[in-house]
Amino acid sequence: QVQLVESGGGLVQAGGSLRLSCAASRLTFRSYGMGWFRQAPGKEREFVAAVTWGSGTTYSADSVKGRFAISRDNAKNTLYLQMNSLNIEDTALYYCAKTKSSYSITREEDDYDYWGQGTQVTVSS
Repeated sequence: QVQLVESGGGLVQAGGSLRLSCAASRLTFRSYGMGWFRQAPGKEREFVAAVTWGSGTTYSADSVKGRFAISRDNAKNTLYLQMNSLNIEDTALYYCAKTKSSYSITREEDDYDYWGQGTQVTVSS
């Protein structure tokens, strides 16, 4: 069974930075696109960023462009999300996910089949 474990969340002041990590196991990590999603209280889960298997292409939501950067280290089976200039609207539970199809990249939640448990990011004013 594929396992995805997020870490790095926490409480940060507005304008601050955090780096989230997602450790993957029991899969050929380098063969799959990966993504980050988030869900704020009372809202639906939304796409944040995605990266291809080889890091050649990335997608980001308009709300995080220029502030967040997705990356991966295939040698370490780890996905990252560097978050800078955080604001209160970024408060959410952040999830990493694996694409259903190998060698793909997508913004669509339905195209992901395994999800982590999430890591909480709280931004205070």
